[in-house]
Amino acid sequence: MSGLDPVTLAVIQNGLKQVCNEMDLAFVRAAFSPVISEALDRSDGIYGPDDGALIAQGDLGLPVFVGTMQFGTRYVAERIKDPRPGDVVIANDPYLGGTHLMDVRFYRPFFYEGEMLFWLANTGHWPDTGGMVPGGFSANATEVEQEGLRLPPVKLYKEGQVDDEILAIILSNIRIADQRIGDISAQASALAVGERRLAALLDRYGRDVVLDGIAELRRRAARQMRARLDEIPDGTYQGQASVDSDGVVDQPLDIKVSIEKRESALHFDFAGSSPPCRGPMNSVLATTMSSVYLAIKHIFPEVPINAGTFEPLHITPPDGTFLHAHYPRPVSGCAAEVSQRIAEAVFDALVEVLPERLFAAPAGTSGNFALGGVDPAGDRGYVMYVISGGGYGGSRHSDGLSNGCSTIGISKTTPIEVMEQRYPVLFEEYSLHQGSGGAGRHRGGFGVNYAVRLRRGEARASMVMDHGRVGPNGALGGHTGGVNRVTVEHGGDSYTPPHLSKAQDIELQAGDLVRVSTPGGGGYGDPFERDPALVVEDLVRGYYSRQQARKLFGVAVGEDLALDEAATAALRAKPR
Repeated sequence: MSGLDPVTLAVIQNGLKQVCNEMDLAFVRAAFSPVISEALDRSDGIYGPDDGALIAQGDLGLPVFVGTMQFGTRYVAERIKDPRPGDVVIANDPYLGGTHLMDVRFYRPFFYEGEMLFWLANTGHWPDTGGMVPGGFSANATEVEQEGLRLPPVKLYKEGQVDDEILAIILSNIRIADQRIGDISAQASALAVGERRLAALLDRYGRDVVLDGIAELRRRAARQMRARLDEIPDGTYQGQASVDSDGVVDQPLDIKVSIEKRESALHFDFAGSSPPCRGPMNSVLATTMSSVYLAIKHIFPEVPINAGTFEPLHITPPDGTFLHAHYPRPVSGCAAEVSQRIAEAVFDALVEVLPERLFAAPAGTSGNFALGGVDPAGDRGYVMYVISGGGYGGSRHSDGLSNGCSTIGISKTTPIEVMEQRYPVLFEEYSLHQGSGGAGRHRGGFGVNYAVRLRRGEARASMVMDHGRVGPNGALGGHTGGVNRVTVEHGGDSYTPPHLSKAQDIELQAGDLVRVSTPGGGGYGDPFERDPALVVEDLVRGYYSRQQARKLFGVAVGEDLALDEAATAALRAKPR
């Protein structure tokens, strides 16, 4: 038991978090790519020197990176035998504690008075790392080499100096290489900021006090998680979810999870899930495990986050399934899509036993859409990457949020004005996806519609999305949410991808249009128990049509339930 007083322990806890927050801010403000600077697709953290155990992560870090960066740091510690002050290791190998190739990880050893105490690490989503298609989301890839450049842990900076030869190899294998220099500098500089801030914390409180505080915080997080897990009765619970297809074989992929609660711990087994697939929807083990971690953290958000948080969670490696990918299986959809299906399966298993804490399934897709080409206005290459919001599931307490971020992170859609300024596109629509909220006593939130037109030149479009076949599950009698839809208008013809939510290398000419509708969240509870006044309110706001309201909620909204102008105005003015 630590001898630290509670005040000092709290100061150390928040001081470590603040170090990570400052790394996040430095990364975001210096990054060149909108996917990092605007969409916030990145994370920073502090990790153990030998096992990579999570010590602290910033408030704005993506949840899916919480687990994967632990595993990635462990591999770096094993492979980099001579870390020196000022070194920065780069890696994006999915099979060595990663996600997909676009999530590039940097690691910096932290030395204090000559002793290596920690690894500082961050992950940033690069808009392109080479491969078959601009943006890396190759829906038809059958091996990882088709997805981009794969980097094992290597020193990009050696004692503060960039290795020009390694940098040249990287830049020679990716698109828009000149634009990556800014992201590389931003990512490395964020770690340098973290080094200065962490050194100041140690200077103030001393090495021993900080290390004792870290150990005690880990013990307390494990105790708190076990206490929360005791809200679940001992027993075994089953859950499932599915992926539309793998992008190559047009058949669903099933995720089946069995969760056993015993002795204040949860044991997860994914036996019975689909076997490894040909296309890029395989998940590496680090992503699969991180998906379980983030699902449980969604359920118990009050538990502080560090390696102790995950100690009571035991996951049997899902060998022989698409949730444990080995080289050379393609994996571009693992972090952005499969991870969310894994979380949905966990939610599905536990919703009946934790109805106060859980909810119907959220939209569950990042809506990855990439557009790449050369803008003739400046004769400059570009890769535009769009992340879309969707509806959250309803819960016992409220309707679901509309146009919320994905389950795996806090990433948001890059502002339309930024994308129109930087790329030769025009967004002609951005609206709520009418009727997409799953019906329930508390309905799901709504997805969005957007339509983007290519203004000039030629381009290639690719997408890896999901829930195009079946919408997000409802809970306790609630209905599924609306599905993902993609339509391409090319030369006067309309085209829908055969795999509904996955396609690549769609050739676009100036004037062509891509329309996307994202899924809504599932409904919670019997739709016929919804307050009719709330159905009318949704109708007035255009969330549902009259026909949908009658069919989904059993409320006849027409001449028999007319709204006068005053009532309509009052509803429209009511805060949403």
